[in-house]
Amino acid sequence: MNYAYVTDRGKVRLNNEDQVGFFTSKSGLHLAIVADGIGGHQGGEVASEMVVSHLGHYFSESSFTTVTEGQAWLETTVAAENSLINKRAQQFSDLNGMGTTLVCILFFNDQYLVAHLGDSRAYVFHVGSLCQLTEDHSLVNEMVKQGKISASEAQNHPQKNIITRTLGIEKEVILDISRATYRNDDLFMLCSDGLTNMVSTAQIVHILNDVTTSLKEKCQLLVAQANAAGGPDNITALLVQQDMEGVR
Repeated sequence: MNYAYVTDRGKVRLNNEDQVGFFTSKSGLHLAIVADGIGGHQGGEVASEMVVSHLGHYFSESSFTTVTEGQAWLETTVAAENSLINKRAQQFSDLNGMGTTLVCILFFNDQYLVAHLGDSRAYVFHVGSLCQLTEDHSLVNEMVKQGKISASEAQNHPQKNIITRTLGIEKEVILDISRATYRNDDLFMLCSDGLTNMVSTAQIVHILNDVTTSLKEKCQLLVAQANAAGGPDNITALLVQQDMEGVR
């Protein structure tokens, strides 16, 4: 499994509240995570760091092997982390209201699970085509689905940053989980909205389609493109490509 990631403060924010990680379990499975913190004086930074470090640690100590076990592990572990973030926010006044988005992909030998909360996204790039694997949990996305605004109007809507589902703010969380099978040459991208709000799909496809650049260079180019467009938010890009020779 090949991977690379870059996270950047951007050009406006004082702190980087994005967190990113890639982890391997005792049974040889892989977990990629991106989290974008929100709320509180330093709360967003704390919440996103908690979820990535905790999920990464627990996954590294796990030994499950099946997709069914993986889905149960995600649901149980994320629910426990939600309670922990809630508890931490109640203990410290400067962390009140903190939370985080979460998007992760759990990779098995020939299949994968995508789980998410909020508007951080997962994509798969295949034969020049970019497909979004997640659906934003946001107010504007709900408005688009209800036909109140168009997708183009949603891009610059004043309520674009209102998230309808997060980790750490609600007492209970509903984690969206989907399952799919690998195809040859699938390239996965996880990212925060600091990337997708500033870089068009066409620009992302152009960068991912360049066979002369490494995964790390692609991440750097994606982040640089977001900064060149103004970089008003933290920016994170994580790329993962399965070594198909290892797929059974």
